[in-house]
Amino acid sequence: MIFIVAFLSSLLLSVSSTANALSLNYYDKTCPDAEDIVAKVVKNAAIKDKTVPAAVLRMHFHDCFIRGCDASVLLNSKGTNKAEKDGPPNISLHAFFVIDDAKKEVEAACPGVVSCADILAFAARDAVVLSGGPTWDVPKGRKDGRTSKASETAQLPAPAFNISQLQQSFSQRGLSMDDLVALSGGHTIGFSHCSSFQKRIRNFNATHDIDPTMQPSFAATLRSVCPANNAAKNAGATMDPSSTTFDNTYYKLILQGKALFSSDEALLTTPNTKDLVSEFAGSQVAFSEAFVKSMIKMSSLTGGQEVRKDCRVVN
Repeated sequence: MIFIVAFLSSLLLSVSSTANALSLNYYDKTCPDAEDIVAKVVKNAAIKDKTVPAAVLRMHFHDCFIRGCDASVLLNSKGTNKAEKDGPPNISLHAFFVIDDAKKEVEAACPGVVSCADILAFAARDAVVLSGGPTWDVPKGRKDGRTSKASETAQLPAPAFNISQLQQSFSQRGLSMDDLVALSGGHTIGFSHCSSFQKRIRNFNATHDIDPTMQPSFAATLRSVCPANNAAKNAGATMDPSSTTFDNTYYKLILQGKALFSSDEALLTTPNTKDLVSEFAGSQVAFSEAFVKSMIKMSSLTGGQEVRKDCRVVN
């Protein structure tokens, strides 16, 4: 079900007035069909590969958390410079071709006008909508960055983070604990490799082999699909049983001790975040409204300088 959030008008006006040159009508005269073009490309890609929506949404998160939403995650490594996409947390990113294809079609319609960063922001929204989640108007006018360093991907919030580490990571980007809980809901779609949660299901600490916060039968299931020592590189588990549907199942699983990551479980360790998990577990609408608000806030972090002709290389 697609939720169209009623309160967006005032929120978007606020964002467009405070963010760096972002506005809702940025391309109205220069490339009015840009969003429709991107939506069509994402939809066609998702029909062929059901993992595309989750991949594109994750790509947008990983872009925005490094240097703002400037499409630096799309740049290829060159010479001695190892780019973000080749940093350890991003090795499993995929579906870059979707953004390449969208850029190619947008360039054919409006050469040199629409940034790769905006295309990625549109695509992330489209990915959520295609998965049955909410829609929203994306503020536009981001520029593409010229710098991409694999070393900076160490700044990305990790699956093993505790609540203090998560709070620090989000606050450094002007995002609140409410944003943390809402944006974590993106984990409702997608897949995780065993390496991201292996430490929770084997040799957890000196006292417990399995993380005691994890539901025992769930941990046993994960152990059955994840060999010791990450022997099967592509082994893993879906983020939740409805992994291609954008819903509030993720929050229900946290309350049941069936979250994959320590960072998911960590949301239960402060009263405020725990209350929000419970609220979102009980209301798809409340989750959708909060997710939209936080996505607009996160995707309005800017930092680029140009409009790339090719998303993989600087001009």
